[in-house]
Amino acid sequence: MFVARTGLAGKRVIGQDGFTLVEMLVVITIIGLIMGLIGPRVLNYLGESKVKAARIQLQSFASALDLYYLDAGRFPSTAEGLAALVRQAPGVAAWNGPYLKGSAVPTDPWNHGYLYRSPGDHSPYDIMSYGSDGQEGGSGTAADISLEKSSAKNE
Repeated sequence: MFVARTGLAGKRVIGQDGFTLVEMLVVITIIGLIMGLIGPRVLNYLGESKVKAARIQLQSFASALDLYYLDAGRFPSTAEGLAALVRQAPGVAAWNGPYLKGSAVPTDPWNHGYLYRSPGDHSPYDIMSYGSDGQEGGSGTAADISLEKSSAKNE
């Protein structure tokens, strides 16, 4: 857009209003620096929040398994898995479920299935997620998450 202005000498000057290339480069550089400093922190918080969400789901499963045990007198077998919390397994007459909301067992925050084993190594059952990488072991957000490790962190 061309605008007519009066210059210092009182003469009319015709020019364009807007930003110069240097001004635009400075703004882009500042935005890049801010994103470079803040971006990794935001991504780290996102990873930590997924780990916390997985721990909360594990506690929810534990509560549902306790209710199942009160009704059925036993925990679901490894073969029945966590699916026994949402649909009645054959041979379980006192099933009063579903013990979890929804028609399916939720996946972990990384869209991997939870692993269930009964009897467990140190308790009647083990429930775990392999973390963000979906493989056993790892560190950080890729570390395995289990009920045993969750309760140890809460104490």
